[in-house]
Amino acid sequence: MKDKIIVAFDVNQQEDFLKLALELKGTASFIKIGMECFYSLGPDSVRMAKDHGFKVFLDLKLHDIPNTVEKSCRAISKLGVDLINVHALGGLEMMKAARNGCDTKLIAVTHLTSLDQNSLGHELGIKKSIIDSTKNLAALAKEAGLDGVVSSAKEVKEIKKLCGNDFLSVTPGIRLNTDEIHDQKRVMTPSQAFKEGSDFLVIGRSITGSTSPVGTFNKILESIHD
Repeated sequence: MKDKIIVAFDVNQQEDFLKLALELKGTASFIKIGMECFYSLGPDSVRMAKDHGFKVFLDLKLHDIPNTVEKSCRAISKLGVDLINVHALGGLEMMKAARNGCDTKLIAVTHLTSLDQNSLGHELGIKKSIIDSTKNLAALAKEAGLDGVVSSAKEVKEIKKLCGNDFLSVTPGIRLNTDEIHDQKRVMTPSQAFKEGSDFLVIGRSITGSTSPVGTFNKILESIHD
C-alpha cells in the first residue's frame, strides 16, 4: 500500500530536499516534484530523487499549444520520471500531442482541489457542476490516450464508472482528521479516498510538515488498514 502514497516534496532548497529524501528513504517509495521544487532545483531534483531510490511524479501541469506540450513531454521523459501530467483544460488536441511526445505514464489534471463550485461558475464561467465538468475532462483525457487523471476523491467513483477501473485516479487534497485544510477546498482523509476508489494519493504538508515524516507516513498507512 505504501507504493500508492505519493509524498509531495514542495521545497525549494537542496538541503531541505535531501533532508526529506534521507528521512523517507526506505519508507516512502514514490514522491512528487512540483513546480516550486523543479523551478528552484531543476532537473537535479529528479536526479537526487532517483539516487535515493524514489519513483518520481513530475507535476508541472503542462498547458500550452499542442506543439509546445509535445516537445516538452519528450524532453521531460528523458529525465527518467515515472509519471507526468498536463492540464486537461488544454483540450483534446493538446493531450493527444502530449501522448505522442512520450511513453511515460501520462495523466491530466481536471479541476484543482483548491476550486469549488463558486470558483468554477462565478470566476471561470463554467456552468456545469464540478462533477459533470470533471467527468467531461476525464473522458477527453481517455480519448486522447492518457493513462488517467488528477481529481479530488469526491469525483473518483464517477470517473471510474465513465472511464473504467484501469483508468488511473490520482488524488491530491488529502488531509488527516487533525490537519488544517489550508488552501484546499475539496478534501478527504486517506482512508476515505481509497474507499472512493483512488489509485494514488498525493500527500504533502501532512507528512513533510510534521515533526516526524516517517511516523506520520506510517500513521497514514495504519489509518488506511483500520
